[in-house]
Amino acid sequence: MVDADVQKPAIAITMGDPCGIGPEVVVKALADPRVYASCRPLVIGNTFAMRQAVQATGLPLEINETGDPVAAGRNPAVVDVVDIHNLNPEDITVGQISVPCGKAAMEWVTKAGELALAGIVDGIATAPLNKEAASLAGFQSIGHTELLQELAGAKTVPTMLLSKNLRVVHLTTHRSLRVACDYVKQERILEFLQLTHDTFVKWGFPRPRLAAAGLNPHNSDGGLLGNEEAEEIAPAVNAARERGIDAVGPIPADSVFPQAIEGRYDVVLAMFHDQGHIPVKVYGFEESVTANLGLPFVRTSVDHGTAFDIAGQGIAQHVSMLESIRLAVELARGNGLADF
Repeated sequence: MVDADVQKPAIAITMGDPCGIGPEVVVKALADPRVYASCRPLVIGNTFAMRQAVQATGLPLEINETGDPVAAGRNPAVVDVVDIHNLNPEDITVGQISVPCGKAAMEWVTKAGELALAGIVDGIATAPLNKEAASLAGFQSIGHTELLQELAGAKTVPTMLLSKNLRVVHLTTHRSLRVACDYVKQERILEFLQLTHDTFVKWGFPRPRLAAAGLNPHNSDGGLLGNEEAEEIAPAVNAARERGIDAVGPIPADSVFPQAIEGRYDVVLAMFHDQGHIPVKVYGFEESVTANLGLPFVRTSVDHGTAFDIAGQGIAQHVSMLESIRLAVELARGNGLADF
């Protein structure tokens, strides 16, 4: 007889910055019986911080430090933690920026990526980092995506946000708006349209419908407010269509997202961070999650920050963490977005 647990995907869950709500939302998510019913969860983080989170939430969970990630995640009453002993308890200042915590959190992401590349886990779901703490700790790549892209040696790794039926891939993420506009180039847009198309085909969309958002107000009003729509976005969309991709655009940003929610498109390509993040979070903030395209392994994440102002109080909402684990499970199983 085959062990039922062996058939479940192993999901590494990074704890996030321990000064924020990461440990709490992880603990709350793992208290949901649906998680252990669908996967074998393994936390990468700090044992002390996880025990603090259990105490703050009052949940009946035991925290167990393990050196065997293969055997982890089988007992719903026990949260198995891989602790690489890179953080002292006295360095955890809940609710405040801590350089040691920023450094440790990034190292846990690296550890999870190494486990995924080695095939020991089938996917990664990440709790929030604090980018300022990571930067102060000396990391050039201050986000999950950039760190995992570098670790995996992946050429292009877009970030997608999704909530319910609204899915948005971003041409740029962690760039200032002034710099992000310089990335709105035909070659890059075409590359992202192609990668989005190919990924959505793998995720269960036989002919995905893509829409590219415009960059400027009113699609530049015929060139009065810019020229990126005519000179960069439209040629990229036309080139994508010549490749057989069902793509349209540019469509003004104040129109394309309502149209996607209505069901006209399967995914929208946003030109910069806030253009895509704002509609997703307004549409369904609590359940919104992040997924990466282009990595050689599954990586999903919560779609919120460290929330230092409420950390340690046991009041953080964990829906996004739960949804990110659920999405990681579906993608790891090869179900794509079919059951999400």
